Amino acid sequence: MITISDLHKSYPPRTGRGSEVEALKGINLEVKDGEIYGVVGQSGAGKSTLIRCVNLLERPTSGHITVAGQDLTALSDAELRVARHGIGMVFQHFNLLSSRTIAQNVELGLEITGLARNRRHARSREILDLVGLADRASAYPSQLSGGQKQRVGIARALAGNPKVLLSDEATSSLDPETTESILELLKSLNTELGLTILLITHEMEVVKRICDSAALIEDGRIVESGNVIGLLNTPRSKIAHALFPLGESRGEAGNTIIEIMYAGHLADEPIVGRLSREYGIDVNILGAAVELVSDHRVGRMRLELPGPVSAYGDAIGKLRSTGLYVEVLSEVAA
Repeated sequence: MITISDLHKSYPPRTGRGSEVEALKGINLEVKDGEIYGVVGQSGAGKSTLIRCVNLLERPTSGHITVAGQDLTALSDAELRVARHGIGMVFQHFNLLSSRTIAQNVELGLEITGLARNRRHARSREILDLVGLADRASAYPSQLSGGQKQRVGIARALAGNPKVLLSDEATSSLDPETTESILELLKSLNTELGLTILLITHEMEVVKRICDSAALIEDGRIVESGNVIGLLNTPRSKIAHALFPLGESRGEAGNTIIEIMYAGHLADEPIVGRLSREYGIDVNILGAAVELVSDHRVGRMRLELPGPVSAYGDAIGKLRSTGLYVEVLSEVAA
C-alpha cells in the first residue's frame, strides 16, 4: 500500500551559513495493504519528517513515495490534492477548530471537497458513531477530554473514507488509560475497515500493543525493520530488546549468558525445568518477561549457565530444534 524508495529530505542551514541539515538519508520502507506499521525512534531521529513526507506535507528532496500504486512525487499540485483524499492523518495535538462543533470539525474536509451538506451530515453521524462520539456531535472541542479530542481527530481523518491512515504521535500527549483506548480504536478500525495504518511513536508499548511490523529510525536512517514477531528472532535486534527490557544483570565471571525468545505455545514451555531435568544444568534466571505482542503471546528470558559455552552445545541445539530462538550473549570474563 505504501512504498518509500531512497527518500532524502534536507533543510537549509538555520543560520544561513554552513551545510544543509539532512533529516532523512535514503529511507526505504514498504507497508503492506491492511497492516499496522510502526516507525519508532527517539526525538530528532526523523520520524515526523518521514510521515509528513508520505502525504507530501513536506516535499522530499529526492526519492519516491507510492501510495496505492500512485507515485505522489510525480503528481501535479492539483493531482496531489485529489490523491490526498485517500490518505487520512491524525496529529499529536488534535488541531481542532475551537469555533466549530465536533460534527463540523469532522465535516471540514468534506466541505472543502464540495460534498453536499446532507451527505456531509450523514457521513459525520456515521463516523462519529464509529469512534464512540455520536452523543457529542453538538459539543465544542473545549468541552471534551484529551482522549475524546483525539477520537474527533481520527473521525475527521476517516471522514473521506481513506485507504491509508497516518498517525503522528497520536497518543504521546495522553495518559496511559486513554492511550490504551485510542490504540484499541485504531486496532478495531484496522480490522473492521481494512485500513492500512502507518504510525510513528517513541513508545515501544504502542509497537507491542498493535503493530504488525515495525522499523527503527536513527539519525535519519532506517536501521532495522520487519515483521514484529520476526524481529524477535533476529540476532541483536534493538526493537526486540526494547520490547522486553530485562535490566543490566550480567551474571558472575566465568559463566555463560544466553537469551531465549519464544512465541505462541512455546511461551508455556518449562524451559528452565527442561534444562535442569534433562541436562542437569543449574540455571540462574537473570530476567524474564512474557507479553502480548501483535496478539501473540511472546516472551524473553535471560539465563546464566555455570561455566563456558562449550559445555552447552547439545542443550542449546535441543532448545533451538524445538523452535525457540536462543542467542548466546557472551561468556562473562573471569
